Amino acid sequence: MDPPPLSSLQEEGEEEPTVEDSSAFSAAAVPPRPATHSHSLHKYAPLDWSAYFDEERRVAIPDTDDVFNVYTAGSEGPVVFCLHGGGYSGLSFALTASRMKDKAHVVAMDLRGHGKSTTIDDLDLSIETLTNDVIAVIRTMYGDLPPAIILVGHSMGGSVAVHVAARKEIRNLHGLVVVDVVEGTAMASLVHMQKILANRAQHFPSIEKAIEWSVKGGPLRNIESARVSIPSTLKYDESRECYTYRTPLEQTEKYWKGWYEGLSDKFLSCPVQKILLLAGTDRLDRALTIGQMQGKFQMVVVRHTGHAIQEDVPEEFASHILNFISRNRIGPNGVEIPGLIKKWQH
Repeated sequence: MDPPPLSSLQEEGEEEPTVEDSSAFSAAAVPPRPATHSHSLHKYAPLDWSAYFDEERRVAIPDTDDVFNVYTAGSEGPVVFCLHGGGYSGLSFALTASRMKDKAHVVAMDLRGHGKSTTIDDLDLSIETLTNDVIAVIRTMYGDLPPAIILVGHSMGGSVAVHVAARKEIRNLHGLVVVDVVEGTAMASLVHMQKILANRAQHFPSIEKAIEWSVKGGPLRNIESARVSIPSTLKYDESRECYTYRTPLEQTEKYWKGWYEGLSDKFLSCPVQKILLLAGTDRLDRALTIGQMQGKFQMVVVRHTGHAIQEDVPEEFASHILNFISRNRIGPNGVEIPGLIKKWQH
């Protein structure tokens, strides 16, 4: 469902990709798909969020008509606040949440225009508005004294996470995890996005068929994750008597450049511990290459996955997040220094 596997495209100076090769849906861009059987749709039946998250909340932003849908799991450890990519939903992190909730408090929100969130302008996906939305949700949920927070953002959500961190308005923010988005490849891919979106399957006779398409011809590789996340990315079209996409990404083109322009420098400037997770290959642009050589962030390349790492390989994704938290000693209230903790306890 993601419009572009933005970070899977080639960097400027490499061989020019065709539109087909640029798509998250092309065979060349993704690992082999799971075996499927057309005679039965039972394996594509939707799964309920409650098997993975503990609670679903409606977060109403004071003095506005905006209400954001939020899923939470776990109660121990720091808050891992997850932001999905364009066309996805908070349930993109369902399988990951179920694997992390014993050691972290996982929160995944539906961004504006996605999932069950409702706002006065669902088509305003400008980076400024999305950033303000996330800050408003965090403040509404936690007030002026939030617990330790690690921001995790996938694709478009990665850009939002970077902008939120760069604003330095969230107290007790201790980590930033950006998933499979790099400015250089993202900016180069924008010229292809409308055609990629148009080439997707547009209408589905049932939710099961949409789930089936997502793993046979779409962006996902994990059937279980698709069964949880795909239903929340759809809406029923009464006039056509079929299902179509909840988020009309093709109508938001004027905002695309703003999502990614200047992203690398902004990421490097964020005053928190940072990790960049990339799918398949190392595709750093010049600014990130220099930044990595200077030790400004950690990078991990995750093999055998498509663009949605958190959906395709949730156990490995969760392991990387938890290792990041452990390595940087981020506890429920912030960075924990063993020597000082022992001293305070006496």
